[in-house]
Amino acid sequence: MTPASSAKPDRRPPYQHAADELRREIKAGRYKPGDQLPPYRELQERFGVANMTARSALNVLREEGLIYTIQGRGSFVADYDGTDADYTPPAWFLGNKAQADRGAEPAGKGKADSPKSADPTLSDMLTALREEIRALSAEQQELRQEVEALKKARQRPRS
Repeated sequence: MTPASSAKPDRRPPYQHAADELRREIKAGRYKPGDQLPPYRELQERFGVANMTARSALNVLREEGLIYTIQGRGSFVADYDGTDADYTPPAWFLGNKAQADRGAEPAGKGKADSPKSADPTLSDMLTALREEIRALSAEQQELRQEVEALKKARQRPRS
């Protein structure tokens, strides 16, 4: 990581620096939608930060909707319009985040998902598929934990 070029020191936390650099690389096309990002260990070495700092950097990008993570597989670049030089988080992310901040149910859960017509757009379908994949991944993890618990219970000697 290169130091800030301005005379005024940058007081942002290290995870923000790492997130900014990764965001720039995604926007520049080094990582394309679907590409896997380097694992935490490589990010630690590259940016000279701790494991939790690398995780925090990826959390920032995940919250922005730039990446998604599949447990046990890694972090991947989400679909976005790569031609847009000034990336802003997608509307579905901003809508869900705003509703979550208010304690409301996220968009896409009710009947009236958007003010648009009932005809879903490609973006809406991709968003729905991402949410479904995340839910299935969480369910898979729960099932794995149940299987492990059953295996442990089966291995215990009966008295």
